[in-house]
Amino acid sequence: MTSIAALLAGLLFGVGLMISGMANPAKVQGFLDIAGRWDPSLAFVMAGAIAIGSLAFLIAKRRQRSFLGLPVQLPASTAVTLRLVLGSAAFGIGWGLAGFCPGPALVALGAGYPKAIGFVAAMVAGMVVFEVIDRAKAKLQQA
Repeated sequence: MTSIAALLAGLLFGVGLMISGMANPAKVQGFLDIAGRWDPSLAFVMAGAIAIGSLAFLIAKRRQRSFLGLPVQLPASTAVTLRLVLGSAAFGIGWGLAGFCPGPALVALGAGYPKAIGFVAAMVAGMVVFEVIDRAKAKLQQA
């Protein structure tokens, strides 16, 4: 049942990204170009997502188990660290340069956008490099 719920949620998310234009790099870059020909339409998409996400977190904080019976797992820390700030900056720079972030990039890849192939390949490579470095650091700290 959990896999079916995850599949349906993923499909709904992907369709929403396509309909909203979040999987279209030109639309995203138009939204980010506040000094040029700014396209504010994605601000409404983001405002809706923030409102729904905030409501979902309020409900989740009051529950021990999800609607599917799984334990609710919320982030334990709310600290703003250098790692968080640098990661956010890297995300924003990549989003601005490529017009993709991870979710919409996967949707665009599935929709056949050629530009998404390079972005997803670079994203996966970055994840692999991060894992290798993070595991090496963990080994050094244990020694």
